[in-house]
Amino acid sequence: GARMRKPYPGSCHCGAVRFQADIDLTRPTYRCNCSVCRRNRFWPAIVMPADFRLLAGEGELVEYRFNSLRNSHHFCRTCGVRPFGIGNNVPGGERIYGVNLGCLENATPEELDAAPITYVDGAHDNWQQPPALTGYL
Repeated sequence: GARMRKPYPGSCHCGAVRFQADIDLTRPTYRCNCSVCRRNRFWPAIVMPADFRLLAGEGELVEYRFNSLRNSHHFCRTCGVRPFGIGNNVPGGERIYGVNLGCLENATPEELDAAPITYVDGAHDNWQQPPALTGYL
């Protein structure tokens, strides 16, 4: 069907990090049970590099990597909010952004409530099927 991509402004909590991302909230969003996503309650939409613009705060971002070190998690050094992550291990080798929907400034509760959620079992590197329990994610 037609793409429903819209530009959304976003920020960390203190406002030091600002971005704009073109996101189609009718496409799948993700909830993952891995240790870092679980602790952060991270809820990303996948955004291609051409659709993501970091507007301010590059120097305020701290990068965190763990485990395979393939994916980078970026958070604000002041307020600790993680506006996005970058996936570096995707088919075709292109980087993708995981933009935290909680950081979008003008996504309506109705848009967020209607966004489809795909649950992934990142804790076990089992990306083909969802984890057995998802209500806590």
